[in-house]
Amino acid sequence: MENQSEQKSNQKRTKSKEKEASVEKKRKRSRNYEEEITETDKKTRKEQKKKQKAEKRKYKRSRRRIFPIWLRIIVVLSLAGAALIGGLMIGYGVIGDGDPNDALKSETWQHIIDIIKKEEE
Repeated sequence: MENQSEQKSNQKRTKSKEKEASVEKKRKRSRNYEEEITETDKKTRKEQKKKQKAEKRKYKRSRRRIFPIWLRIIVVLSLAGAALIGGLMIGYGVIGDGDPNDALKSETWQHIIDIIKKEEE
């Protein structure tokens, strides 16, 4: 029993040592890599990036919208108007127990305006 626990603890120690060694190797690699990069390498990288950006611009297609912005605005405004009219009809007809078509008549709105003005005076 003790032998198994000792083996497990030894395995844990070796794993932790291996992890520390791999971390140290990575640190050394990154230091070496940083030292290897010189100013000329940095300049060539910048030049390569500039060339890549120029190529992207060259081959970039112009965007053609299937659903133009001006049409989107018209559709949104018409949907908002339809929602307003639908809300008026539901509010006046279903909630207010009136005829839904009366909500669209100008006499109804004139009556509402007259009621509001009489309360103000």
